[in-house]
Amino acid sequence: MKNKRLVVAGKIIRNILLISYTIFALFPLFWMILITFKSDTQMYDTTFFFTPTLENYKEVLLSADYFSAFINNIIVSGGAVLVSVIVGIPAAYALARYDFKGKEDLAFTILSFRFAPEILVILPLFMIYQKIGLYDTYTGLIWVYQLITLPLLIWVLRGYFEDVSVEIEQAAQLDGYRWYQVFIKIVLPLVKPGLVASGLLAFIFAWNNFTFSLLLTGFNIQTVTVNSLNYIASDTVHYGQMAVAATIAALPEVILALIIQKHLVRGLSFGAVKG
Repeated sequence: MKNKRLVVAGKIIRNILLISYTIFALFPLFWMILITFKSDTQMYDTTFFFTPTLENYKEVLLSADYFSAFINNIIVSGGAVLVSVIVGIPAAYALARYDFKGKEDLAFTILSFRFAPEILVILPLFMIYQKIGLYDTYTGLIWVYQLITLPLLIWVLRGYFEDVSVEIEQAAQLDGYRWYQVFIKIVLPLVKPGLVASGLLAFIFAWNNFTFSLLLTGFNIQTVTVNSLNYIASDTVHYGQMAVAATIAALPEVILALIIQKHLVRGLSFGAVKG
């Protein structure tokens, strides 16, 4: 009887701790949504009771600049992930399956691109982009985003390819499959959780990037992270409008995560175990 009470008490304490952590983790998001309904005069009032207004949403959603920036973000982030998937899958497979001189050095060099501070390369990139005409273009931004998305995708997928047994591929070849059929029909489905998880993480990193978007684009290819600066005036900051812009900008990431959450949890769990 005593042990049963201890078990019940343990579950209650665990649930209280989980609920407390959930409230703590989600409160900033809740507060950001809350201030989207406040006017500038109510912004510094920390009470939960106020007169809600939709003026911030009208200012942001009816602005052609924000809508254009949102579309630009979808194009460059989606394009960057697509290019990374096309290039990263064969690269990760080659690094996992084949032994060649300097393989580990090459793999480490690719990974180092992810950890290199963006501010160190932005000045030469800015000058090069101005010279070759890639400044303020979709192609230029998608290309430079490969420094963020491609190393992440290659390193995550390399581990998954290494976990796929070579005997499975050999057995498929004995059954008459060609090498590309083995890769597409056998290997790729096995690494699908890792591909989904790394693809989503790459999309999030590209979507939230600020430095490259700020310095390598002008008014034509402005993204939502840079467009948010428009709500900072010389004499004040429109926090409500910035909160609306941030809330809407976060929606694609949340929706994607909910749609693919089954593969995402599995992929991240496998990655955690291997890490």
